Order: sequence, then C-alpha cells, then structure tokens
Amino acid sequence: MFISFEGTEGVGKSTLIRGVADHLQAQGIDFIVTREPGGTPLAEQIRGLLLTPDGEKIAPSCELLLLFAARAQHLSQVIEPALSRGQWVLCDRFVDASYAYQCGGRDLPTTQVQALVEQFVSVLPSKTFWLDAPVEIGMARAGKRSALDRFEQERHEFFERVRAVYAARAAAEPQRIVKLDATLAAEEVLAFAIKGM
Repeated sequence: MFISFEGTEGVGKSTLIRGVADHLQAQGIDFIVTREPGGTPLAEQIRGLLLTPDGEKIAPSCELLLLFAARAQHLSQVIEPALSRGQWVLCDRFVDASYAYQCGGRDLPTTQVQALVEQFVSVLPSKTFWLDAPVEIGMARAGKRSALDRFEQERHEFFERVRAVYAARAAAEPQRIVKLDATLAAEEVLAFAIKGM
C-alpha cells in the first residue's frame, strides 16, 4: 500500500507516521517512511529552498514547479522502486498537499496542479489520512517547535484556505481520504488510523 499523511501544521502527522510504522513492523510488513518535499538527496535540497524563510521571495508558480520537480525525483528514485519491491510506502504529504497549499493557500488554479499530476505523477496513494484540527490549535503546537519554516510563518487565513481544500477533497474522495480528528490523544488517532487501513 501507498499511504500518505496530510494536514496543516502541528496536527501530529509525524507522531501518527511513527505509530503506523511501529504497527507495521509488529505485523512483519516491509515498509519505508519518506516525506515531501524531500525523500532523496536532490529533493531534500529543493525542500531546503522551499522551506527556508529568508532570501528571495518565491513566486507561487515557482513554488509549485519546485514541488513537482522534487516529487518527480522522489517518485522515480524512492516511491516507485519501493512499491515494485512489494514494500508499503508511508509518505508525509503528497499530491493532496499541492492542491491544499498551492491552490487553496496560494490561490493558484486547480487546473495547474491537475496538469502536473497528469504529466508527472505515475502513482497515487491508495489511502490518505487527513489529520484535521482547528488552525489555531495546530499553529499553537507548531509554535512550540524551533524556528518556523517559510510555510509555518503564513497567516491564519492562509491555513484556513488550506484546511478548506483538504475538507473538500476528503468529501469528494471518501473511500481514499480518511479524516482523523487531530484534537484527540495520539493513541486514539493511531487506533482510528489502523482501523481505517
């Protein structure tokens, strides 16, 4: 299976991924854990460009293209080979994040993301866990971490738009996208995720 984990900042994606990884390991299931943007040395360099808050302002269209450049490399070097070996793939963010952040947050046309998906994305997740929490809760959690990255420094309204797109996508694809209440305790979120697999 190819499982992606989505949500705004501070909703507990990393914690859930660790829990699912522990569960799969206990079941004897071979898997890899990866992330977007990133997952390969080149894609991690692109991640650095995208997340570093200082320096040149990145145009929304440039941000979108950089993300898909990293994604193309990630698919070719990590995700496709793992799936062909029969491994499960646990990925922190994938295509849904581009719709949420670049179309919702940055107000780019959905058609731009759709065109890039059609051209450059060879495989989509079989299951997506969307961790949902009110923006103020997620941002309060994210604020307790070290320095905020370029996305985490966005305004409240940006994340409300991102969350709204995640909600719309979950409503449109209920078989694939499982909404999880990220305000619950981590153990409860994990239990619901395991049940949803």
